[in-house]
Amino acid sequence: MEATLHTPASLRARSEKAAAGLPGLLMSAERLAATILLGDHGRKRAGAGDNFWQYRAAQPGDARRAIDWRQSARGDGHFVRETEWQAAQSLMLWVDDAASMRFAGGDRPSKLRRAQTLALALAVLAIKGGERTGLAQLPEPPRGGRAQLIRMAGALMDGDGVTDYGSPRPQVMPMGARAVFLSDFLGDPAPLTEALTSAADRGVTGVLVQVLDPDEEAFPYDGRTVFESMSGAVRFETLKADRLRDAYLDRLAQRRAALRDLCARTGWRFQVHHTGGPAETALLPLYAALEKRR
Repeated sequence: MEATLHTPASLRARSEKAAAGLPGLLMSAERLAATILLGDHGRKRAGAGDNFWQYRAAQPGDARRAIDWRQSARGDGHFVRETEWQAAQSLMLWVDDAASMRFAGGDRPSKLRRAQTLALALAVLAIKGGERTGLAQLPEPPRGGRAQLIRMAGALMDGDGVTDYGSPRPQVMPMGARAVFLSDFLGDPAPLTEALTSAADRGVTGVLVQVLDPDEEAFPYDGRTVFESMSGAVRFETLKADRLRDAYLDRLAQRRAALRDLCARTGWRFQVHHTGGPAETALLPLYAALEKRR
């Protein structure tokens, strides 16, 4: 069976299947990114750059060549012309592609597709702002340019989704980078705790986005119901599903409280998004939260 998976025909079929969804994903992400008005991406501190920031009074130790003699001639003192520091930053993204993320209630998009679209829209915004971006689970370093967007879209579409729940295991997290992890965060919390603790040690801050379907939030099940995990590994049948509602909602609230506490301890932020609403309701506050961490 393993030999069959690696035949040229099989590889071509898999590539064509992944490529078929790539343009739609990238187009959706670019359309979503267009709803965000790009502001000035310069970081408000003095340093190497091209954009003028401010004049300040010359101080002992300033080099003579740093003094703006034209501005100084207008007054009695000497002034230094400072530019705005505009070093490119890195934005690292992780999208959970486990089986649980394929869940979708009614005619809503799956949690996975919404998470992919949000992540790629953030990448579009970052690259347009002159930053580098990449996927945290891949060994490749973050890059800029449209070619990087295409590479990221392809990698996002090529997920396996074998296990029921996913966990981040970042391979590339540059010092001082910003990061966004998108998942339902319903699996084992230990790997997530380890990932955020390690990120905090490297000066990496960011946002956890818990993506849930409204049915997972409300538990609208009653009477005889068969619950089955998306991978098919777990199956449970009950005649009185409504009796499970309170216990389920309590567990969900406990998990969310634990996620908020983890973010508070590591300097991250926490955000919840439901697939029943438009993606813009998640992107705008997410983008604003990342801008505050510049």
